[in-house]
Amino acid sequence: MKIRSDILRTYQSIHTWTGITTGLVLFIAFYAGSLTLFKPQITQWATPSSAYLNHTPAIELDNLITQAMEEFPEVSEGFIVNLEQDASSLSWYEKGGGRGLRLDDELKHAAFDQNNNLVTQVSDQNKLGALIDKLHRTAGIPGTLGHEDIGVLILGVAAGLYFIALISGVIILLPTLVKYLLALRTHKGNKRFWLDSHNVVGVLSLPFHIIIAWTAFVFAFHDPFYGGLTVVYGDKPLFAQQEKSEITYPISELHSIETYINKANAIAPEHQVSRLEFSKLSSTSPTLAIQLASSGRIQRGAYSDVLYLHPYTLEQGYTSISQPEDGLFGPMVNSFVSLHFGNYAGNYGRWMYFALGLMGAFLFYSGNLLWLEKRRQKQAIQSRSIRIMSSLTIGICVGSMLGVAITMLASKWLYLLSLPINNYYLSCYYSLFFIALGYSFYRGAALAAIHLLYVLAAACLLIPLTSILFSTLSTATLAFDGNTAIVDVIAFIFAIVFFSAAKKAKYRAYHGEPDSIWAITTTTSNNAIAPVPQSAN
Repeated sequence: MKIRSDILRTYQSIHTWTGITTGLVLFIAFYAGSLTLFKPQITQWATPSSAYLNHTPAIELDNLITQAMEEFPEVSEGFIVNLEQDASSLSWYEKGGGRGLRLDDELKHAAFDQNNNLVTQVSDQNKLGALIDKLHRTAGIPGTLGHEDIGVLILGVAAGLYFIALISGVIILLPTLVKYLLALRTHKGNKRFWLDSHNVVGVLSLPFHIIIAWTAFVFAFHDPFYGGLTVVYGDKPLFAQQEKSEITYPISELHSIETYINKANAIAPEHQVSRLEFSKLSSTSPTLAIQLASSGRIQRGAYSDVLYLHPYTLEQGYTSISQPEDGLFGPMVNSFVSLHFGNYAGNYGRWMYFALGLMGAFLFYSGNLLWLEKRRQKQAIQSRSIRIMSSLTIGICVGSMLGVAITMLASKWLYLLSLPINNYYLSCYYSLFFIALGYSFYRGAALAAIHLLYVLAAACLLIPLTSILFSTLSTATLAFDGNTAIVDVIAFIFAIVFFSAAKKAKYRAYHGEPDSIWAITTTTSNNAIAPVPQSAN
């Protein structure tokens, strides 16, 4: 297919500048997004078994709740029943609670001991998985605008530009798409290799990227969109609202847990109840949120659907499960959301999205490398803009991964110190991120890439080694769940990949092209990378 050269140049410029202005934040979003696909497993991996009490059989739950209410009046305000085996069956918020991410939430857990006596304990809610999810949604950019995270809005804009970069990239490739679709020409220099790799990954994962760009844009701006509709609808509410009740029900009128499960099963027979959260039970607006899991089905939530019931009247409220009265709108919205989360294919879909997400991170990283390679000059010292962008690329990309890896590594050790662990997660991530970024500017991108990749590989390797150490030496109070070993396996694979990348970066620095931004000589200064003299070859 032939396209005029001036048109190709125009799309080349669009592709380059939309990519280079968004690539770094999108790298963090995709890397963290891949990990977020296993958010529950990461949180479980990071939480010691001692944070929970023994699971209570379903037949004893009602008795457990009744006794807890008698001894702890706050249970009558709200409580959580967890039906999964790896968590306490009954808990309630000792501190915090409600919607949104909070780092100081404390749960009081309750269970029966061997003598059928009520026992309780208080523990922090581990938020490691939730914090990685927030990194995915905000790229780590702090602050809010109204009730929305600034990072979410910035990533929404980046998603729009990213969609433009995808379309322009395809147009650029059209003239040679068939001939060089799967070509990886290693014999034509590093620039050609990175370009071929960038193109192969981009073309093969194009449908995934179009889905993610579109859904991320809608997720970021759906609130402003609905707000804008008030211009059309005025004060008329867009969605049906329930009438406010003035009735306060006595807690004794709560139904048995089995009744709620049967009601949920009748409404969603293809789902399984995993958790019931009661709240505001002593008010005129009591609620019961039931989480429903169903592997391999389209779900509106990342990991489950939700069904709201009135805890006293059993009247059905909002549910994310498509209902007949929703018409086409419900299935369309669920399909749209499910495409972003990849839950429509169960664990197979999550693993596929995990791989595609990492490929997406590579796509943005390689795009930045191509930008640097294209603009580098065949001279001793590269321009200031090249040096700044190369330091940003290494510092932000490797720094964000290093921050996550060392935060995960520190997780189990922090439990030894009995510290407010979630706040230390934040301190650990941002400290490592900015140290890596500063180091990249201080030593230059070439040297920093080698050192940071070695540190990153070591951090990833220490994650499974730490798990092994805790499994053999720790006491019962610091035992961790062995069923989440997949986290350690992935960390070990990452360690091999990053170690290999560090070795390649080192070889390139000392034996690659001497006029490259990635070359190192013995005269390397603190703030700039000097060129390799011709004699070094």
